[in-house]
Amino acid sequence: MTILQAREVTKDFVEGRETLRVLRGISLNLHRGEVVLLEGPSGSGKTTLLFILGCLLSPSSGRVIMEGEEVDPRRPDRLPEFRKRSIGFVFQQFHLFSALTALENVEYALNVKGLTGKAARREAERMLAAVELWERRRARPRDLSGGQKQRVAIARALAGRTAILLADEPTASIDSRLGRQVLDLFARLARDEDRAVLIVSHDPKVRTVADRIIRIEDGRLLEEGT
Repeated sequence: MTILQAREVTKDFVEGRETLRVLRGISLNLHRGEVVLLEGPSGSGKTTLLFILGCLLSPSSGRVIMEGEEVDPRRPDRLPEFRKRSIGFVFQQFHLFSALTALENVEYALNVKGLTGKAARREAERMLAAVELWERRRARPRDLSGGQKQRVAIARALAGRTAILLADEPTASIDSRLGRQVLDLFARLARDEDRAVLIVSHDPKVRTVADRIIRIEDGRLLEEGT
């Protein structure tokens, strides 16, 4: 079942008197139950596309349809609503709240999605345990290593059972063993919880869990298949 669609999406950035076209007519379907890997060289448009699909940016033209509802670029005020309802996002730069513990960072994300109280606490604890951070749940970001911060970011994105998981280099700051575990977790969530997972990565291990591999070059998509 298709859960997220991009139709002829373009994105332009204006720099002085010049207009730079980063995405050039991208069309893409994401389906429940699959893991899709998006590859491409630096500057190819990977992160821009991920941010548009994740309702962090609006396209210059084209359409994005999420769970059957069009994301209207004329209504940027509604983008947080789509993110809250449907998307878990693993950012490469973590974006954790410095004043909150690891557990509270995950729990806060659940509160925003409408899950509160003991249920939110249990779900946050479950996700931190899944990424082997249970013993560090009371630590604040300043006391965590880069890899531990990445694991908090992953736990936060996975929590709440959102239908779409978007991940930007999720294994970049963690060791190979844990990276393998995280990728297996992504694949299991896609299969067992019927989520759609899109991963932007240069890590060759991601290919082993991907159902489809798509390459972006110069703002255009090339699909390699399964």
